[in-house]
Amino acid sequence: MGSSQRRAIQNYRSRLSEKGLVRFEVLGRDSDRDLIRSLAKRLTEDTPEASRLRTAVSKSMAGDESRKGGILAALRRSPLVGADLDLMRSHEAGRDTDI
Repeated sequence: MGSSQRRAIQNYRSRLSEKGLVRFEVLGRDSDRDLIRSLAKRLTEDTPEASRLRTAVSKSMAGDESRKGGILAALRRSPLVGADLDLMRSHEAGRDTDI
């Protein structure tokens, strides 16, 4: 690599760092390339939409934090909570069948 090319790369990276950006590599599927690039580009913007996107991705990647409570929490949110349901089964003998 020539010195002029090396200097151009150095200047480019210093301009990025002045904006608070850094260059890095990630490994992923080829089919996700455009998605990852567009996500990275959107996150460089200083907008409320970028902040919401950053928060949503962070929560999604945290994973287990949002799932606390599991089935018990879901049952407590059920519309049947507080409903007076009769859940007693009758104990009838049933009908006779020929086998």
